[in-house]
Amino acid sequence: MIVDDLSVNERARAWRRAVLDGVCDGATAWEHCSVIRASRYPTYWSYNFVAVADDPGLTCAELIAFADQALGDLDHRAIEFNEIEPAQRLRGDFDAAGWRSTRLVWMHHEHAPEIDSTLAVEEVPYEAVRALRIAWHEEDYPGDELGGHLEEAREVDELHGARVLAHRDGSAIIGFSQLERIADGALIGAVYVDREHRGRGIGTALTLAAIAAAGAVGDLWILADEEDRPKELYTRLGFRPVWTTMEFLRLPQR
Repeated sequence: MIVDDLSVNERARAWRRAVLDGVCDGATAWEHCSVIRASRYPTYWSYNFVAVADDPGLTCAELIAFADQALGDLDHRAIEFNEIEPAQRLRGDFDAAGWRSTRLVWMHHEHAPEIDSTLAVEEVPYEAVRALRIAWHEEDYPGDELGGHLEEAREVDELHGARVLAHRDGSAIIGFSQLERIADGALIGAVYVDREHRGRGIGTALTLAAIAAAGAVGDLWILADEEDRPKELYTRLGFRPVWTTMEFLRLPQR
């Protein structure tokens, strides 16, 4: 790894810590992990989880037992590994235990996009894309009840000054992206297109609009499932992978 790569990787980690510090109200250190809590947002597993900083030297069963104890008052269980190698070794065991696993790649915007779009994108009120947020959740987490999560998510997004950009088909909004800011950095925190309208370049247009809306920001980030296609699109739009993490999630047991 060259020095510049190391520097950008460290900035990604620092930005993630800054986001957590701004939302969470608890972090209990353990020998290998920290228990991150945001008591105001109990359904938001991105802010209520066990954070594993290095190789804990524990089995999947031992980590699950620890998460059960640490997050026992919550409906979900979540464990996030900052280093991909130990997480990858445990992935098969977590999958067998019924947990969802996701390799998340942090990507840093570093050059002008290689492609363009002529599709119209406009800024809209946050609530204008509520139906799309519900559809996204149902698509990614079938059978999981949203409950009060949308309200919790909105409050967190408002803390980050979220701006919502949308594309319409006639009068109907069929896709949106969301730009969030922390200090001198920004994150494209969402890009979603209604499944009936995919393959038409709408996701490209929405991401390009979010890049433009970010302007002259210190660092611009986007997250992608490392094993899914959007990562390739984001590469063409000027982003470069700089850090890969792993998330293990057990959905609420209802």
